[in-house]
Amino acid sequence: MNFFGLFLGIATLFIIGLGFMWVIRSEYYLGYLWWPYFMGLGILIVIGSLFIPSVWGSALMGIFGASLIWGSTELKEQAVRAEIGWYPFNPKPKPVPPFIEMIKKWPAPHL
Repeated sequence: MNFFGLFLGIATLFIIGLGFMWVIRSEYYLGYLWWPYFMGLGILIVIGSLFIPSVWGSALMGIFGASLIWGSTELKEQAVRAEIGWYPFNPKPKPVPPFIEMIKKWPAPHL
């Protein structure tokens, strides 16, 4: 029997579950304007997964990178959900990302 698919599926569910949590926390503490940095990190991790010789390591890195890319598209929606009261809203000032003026001109991605 080959349990690779079963274990990879369980690991994927775990990584996606963590993705929901980091999106909520990232928006709460940082704000949605950090989305390009999360997306860039996810793309770099996916590209890095191509160079890992271990099948397990490559698959898990690719899944984690894809989860970061997905999460970057969810940050704006999470900000809206926090504003309408579905999730806690952080009234404190959030840290300003580098190149904020350029980021504000880009439309936030969504799936």
